[in-house]
Amino acid sequence: MSGASIQPVRSARKPKGEGHARRAEILAAAERIFVDHGYEGATIRKIADEVGLSSTALYMHFSEKSEILHEICSNAFATLTETHRDILAADAPPEVRMRLMLDRYVAFGFENPNAYRLIYLTRPIEARDGAQSAAQELGSDLFRSFEAVVAEVAASGRLNGDPRAAAQALWAGAHGVVSLMITKPYFNWVSPEALTRTTLDALFAGLLKP
Repeated sequence: MSGASIQPVRSARKPKGEGHARRAEILAAAERIFVDHGYEGATIRKIADEVGLSSTALYMHFSEKSEILHEICSNAFATLTETHRDILAADAPPEVRMRLMLDRYVAFGFENPNAYRLIYLTRPIEARDGAQSAAQELGSDLFRSFEAVVAEVAASGRLNGDPRAAAQALWAGAHGVVSLMITKPYFNWVSPEALTRTTLDALFAGLLKP
């Protein structure tokens, strides 16, 4: 019998990282899995395997699947809100800030398609288990900040029609571009920039007075 020592089998799991970094890694993996497998098909085990953790170790970061979804949605809205806050503070006419907010909203959707799908394109089960509460708490504030800028445009005498209807029409136009292009990538679309510009130009032409 050989006297060589038997080397222990090395675990395929990743070494434990810093708590914050590991949490971010879990969120990124869950975001992909929620989109690829659907909320019901995404299990804690699948998410844990993706980041090289045991299910027990993952529960040290998140108590349940809905908590993960809620944090993904909350982080996405927080990013959008921070961007809008910078635009709101800019020294620019309200119609310019209004367009910048829409441009930034669309850019976020194309840069973060998985997060966008989770916060805006959820089925009822996802809405109940995390997305709806985030949308109600943070998404409403985001839209109200946009409505306030539209109201400024109306107060300046440059808006056609009702400010609330105008705000919703503009937001719906921007959302339509993002949601269609990220969910129907097989269609022969023009570039995202061209479709966004054409859609918003048309809306602005109809809603803004010269």
